[in-house]
Amino acid sequence: MKIYADRYPVFLRQLLTDLLVVVWVYAAIRFARWLHDLVQRLAVPGEKLEGAGGGLADNLAEAGGKVGRVPLVGDELTGPFERAAAAARAVAEAGRDQQELVGQLALALSLAVLVFPLGLVLFGWLPPRVRWMRRAASAKALAAAPAGRDLLALRALTNQPLRKLTRVDPDVAEAWRRGDDATVDALAALELRRLGLRHSR
Repeated sequence: MKIYADRYPVFLRQLLTDLLVVVWVYAAIRFARWLHDLVQRLAVPGEKLEGAGGGLADNLAEAGGKVGRVPLVGDELTGPFERAAAAARAVAEAGRDQQELVGQLALALSLAVLVFPLGLVLFGWLPPRVRWMRRAASAKALAAAPAGRDLLALRALTNQPLRKLTRVDPDVAEAWRRGDDATVDALAALELRRLGLRHSR
């Protein structure tokens, strides 16, 4: 598999593009993590509510247990403490729910922020990059094969602009049909150059 071109301008362009993509993905992930942490701070009141409600419920339950041991009136006095402890537990539960909701919101927002930059990479940069690697590998294999230069020359005839073809030979199609070695080599080199590859011949 050919990853980078042989020719310097194409190689430099590919390398810079790949580095920009890496920086782009890294920056997107860092931003998503920063946003996640920022939104997650909204869970702090919920943590305080849970802590305060849980602590108050435990204290009230403990006080109710002690009051319940008072002879004759203990059972009557325990009821308000139990109701207050239940209310404190409800406050703690609300704090837990708020933390869970904030956590889900933080995750959803950070993933939503990542969709666009990663989508650009996956659907905008990656397919042409993989396509070039396949074409370059095929062209290299063709260039090394005995009849490969003829196929490369044919591809050049179909893909290259007319002005480049006429520079090879004013009647380039006829020269290719005759099997003129210089013309076939020049056309094969032209096709390889289009992909940023060097002609080995």
